[in-house]
Amino acid sequence: MNWLAPDINWLGLAPEILIVLVGLLVMLLDPFLSASRKQILAHLSWVGVLLTMLACLYLWDSNIDNWEGMSLADNLSLTLKLIFLSGTLLTIFISSFRSKSEIHGEYYALLLLATFGMMLMGSSTDLVVIFLGIEVMSVALYVLAGFNRPDPRSGEASMKYFLMGAFSTGFLLYGIALIYGATGQTNLVEVADYFYSSPTDLVLLAGIGLLLVGLGFKVASVPFHMWAPDVYEGAPTPITAFMSTAAKAGAFAPFVRIFLHSLAGLSASWSPLLAGMAVLSMIVGTLLALVQRQNIKRLLAYSSIVHVGYLLLGLLSGGAEGGASILFYLLAYTFMQVGAFAVVIYLGNRGEEDLSLAHFSGVAVRHPVAALAFSVFLLSLAGIPPTAGFVGKFYIFSAAVRTGHVGLAIVGVLTSVVSLYYYLGVIVYMYMRDPIELPARRPSVALVMGLALAAVGTVEMGLFPGNFLDLAQQSVARLLGS
Repeated sequence: MNWLAPDINWLGLAPEILIVLVGLLVMLLDPFLSASRKQILAHLSWVGVLLTMLACLYLWDSNIDNWEGMSLADNLSLTLKLIFLSGTLLTIFISSFRSKSEIHGEYYALLLLATFGMMLMGSSTDLVVIFLGIEVMSVALYVLAGFNRPDPRSGEASMKYFLMGAFSTGFLLYGIALIYGATGQTNLVEVADYFYSSPTDLVLLAGIGLLLVGLGFKVASVPFHMWAPDVYEGAPTPITAFMSTAAKAGAFAPFVRIFLHSLAGLSASWSPLLAGMAVLSMIVGTLLALVQRQNIKRLLAYSSIVHVGYLLLGLLSGGAEGGASILFYLLAYTFMQVGAFAVVIYLGNRGEEDLSLAHFSGVAVRHPVAALAFSVFLLSLAGIPPTAGFVGKFYIFSAAVRTGHVGLAIVGVLTSVVSLYYYLGVIVYMYMRDPIELPARRPSVALVMGLALAAVGTVEMGLFPGNFLDLAQQSVARLLGS
């Protein structure tokens, strides 16, 4: 393949090229800046993310393919990229360091390069390119999880994430190999054509099963969730927010394109496995979150597993409605989850967060605005109207009911009701417990800005969901030919 061939449309690759160039520029500038000027790298990073988002909007309805059909800049990929970039932008804003001397250019560069991996997955129509995107994202996250060097838990999180990531990569690659062996193709369009013209064999089904296992590890669905709580707890809090939102959305991108479109004709074969993963994620995640009374990050980690179950339910629903509900929920979840972690950082002591629930006692007295914002995020995660979480769950459960998955929708509703217990428990601590004495601190302007953006997004998507849902529906319409 000639990478400089004239049929390559570089405009279609503009978002990916831009985010990589900004990441490399941040890395190159880092050695030349003194500690007092390192904050320039953060400004350069979020400006680069905004420019990349504008490039995605400019390409709307373009439908440009590249690399002989291996990459496609269609509305679905552009919407996914906007979701990834939103998570990255918020993460840059809420990133907090104890001192300016701790700011390193590689932190922001790795964030941007991880985002590039997600964008590569979002636009990929080939299994090999999807694998490359996953690895680019994962390698950057392995390093970011261990970025808090003085904390041994951070190093432990990085090592656990690396080992489990390498383990899951084996399943993913073996699945891709079996699919290639059965069909002779790795391009998703050609693989889909094969299904409609040839009989299904056991090799192909085994490949699909291994693909589900590999991707299940990446999104932390049960029973492939064992790494998530420890990694989320040990990683720096902004990185935990990034992994549980943008990175999770990035890992869901292949799910959407593969199982919503390419393998839709074989749904009878893989839907029982996906249904089992969805039910286990919703039930097990809820039960484990109920007993997390000592650490807010572990509570949010287990609750994130529950939300994976909801997203898998949307995937099972299939069609334009199911696909649109997934995209809507991914964006809503990005706002409310990053916002929740932003409050945890806000209430910490210059990056040294006390993560016990007792730390939140009487927060409403000491920090009434932060308590109100945290309550909004928690209620949204629980699915209480009029928040984005309620609308997102309504769309997903409605799609499930219309496609005959009534039992799964009932499980989703019941787990949402049970989740109120542990979400409201945090709110009780903030509003109904005596305040404790904590050292005063002044949060950075960027952190307050990130917290405000997350709050506005959570409320706006709850009150005015129409525009966001229309965008999601337009994204999947062309993919499904509707």
